[in-house]
Amino acid sequence: MKGGWLGKHLFMPTMPDGRPIPPLIADEPTMLAGWLDFHRATLAHKCAGLDDVRLRRASVEPSALSLFGLVQHLAEVERSWFQRVFAGRDVPWLYGDRAGGFAPDPERSFADVLAVWRREVEVSREICAAHALDDTGRLTAEDAAWMGGEAVSLRWILLHLIEEYARHNGHADLLRERVDGVTGP
Repeated sequence: MKGGWLGKHLFMPTMPDGRPIPPLIADEPTMLAGWLDFHRATLAHKCAGLDDVRLRRASVEPSALSLFGLVQHLAEVERSWFQRVFAGRDVPWLYGDRAGGFAPDPERSFADVLAVWRREVEVSREICAAHALDDTGRLTAEDAAWMGGEAVSLRWILLHLIEEYARHNGHADLLRERVDGVTGP
């Protein structure tokens, strides 16, 4: 099913905070896109209303995990899976190396980092819009060795990104509570 299925935003109901509610009944591409967009919006929601200082605040020692770092990391994840692995593009690391972008970049504001993440999300959508779920990308030889194969479908990548965002949104819940006591969905 090619032709923009993942790049289109259909009218979807939203939660009171504005996050899109994934469709309750839909075809597989629409369902996957809906859940990934929900988790992307959840990450942005967890960071909303905080200044750079609070966004850089680490969780609990010895961890250096912060909301700022999570947004950088997920920008890197978007770029890596959709551009490098799926589209086969040779693009540079956003935050220096393969370490994942968790350490907040001292040279950037959160507004800059958020804009980078949003651009990466848009590029991911554009790449997906032209492909079917069964289309494949290629893992590096190093990754293929421990994952058990070189080819990886767009379906697998989308499911992995949903899992990645969901796991890190759990971290974001705890980080946000530590920063200012805000809890909730």
